[in-house]
Amino acid sequence: MAANKSFKALNIAVLTFSDKRDSSNDSTGDAIQQWAEQAGHNVAHREVIVHNQHLIRAAVCQLIAADEIDVVLTNGGTGFAPDNVTQAAIEPLLDAKVDGFGELFRMLSYEDIGSSSLQSRAFAGITNRTFIAAVPGSGGAAQLAWNQLLKPQLDSRQGPCNFVGHLLKGGA
Repeated sequence: MAANKSFKALNIAVLTFSDKRDSSNDSTGDAIQQWAEQAGHNVAHREVIVHNQHLIRAAVCQLIAADEIDVVLTNGGTGFAPDNVTQAAIEPLLDAKVDGFGELFRMLSYEDIGSSSLQSRAFAGITNRTFIAAVPGSGGAAQLAWNQLLKPQLDSRQGPCNFVGHLLKGGA
């Protein structure tokens, strides 16, 4: 990390998409919140939403329109089951897709689970100066994404580049 850069705490929303989880048993959402807070960020919003494309899109639209939210981290609904609609709900909202995110996630995941990594449709993008990442609901997959991709790229001290500069809505 570059020594001359200062840390910028980001306001993060954590969304879990599941028909089986609620706020009392959202272990992956709990873990993402813990990792974000341990990294110095603020979790400003938490929500569990059922697998419904319209409910997911509506929730994400509200968050990307909110000046106080810099990052939306979602988990769940990135596979190929019929009710996995995360990609269909969110990708049309993106101004720019971070193609390398899904590619790199699957490559790293391949080291753990082999060719099963092909069944992940993890993705990321930016819209309205908000970074959005969608990762699987599996705790191990979410941890891999956080440790290897998200944590470094959401750290303003990370060099040679990171996403923080693209997220400063207020010009700060």
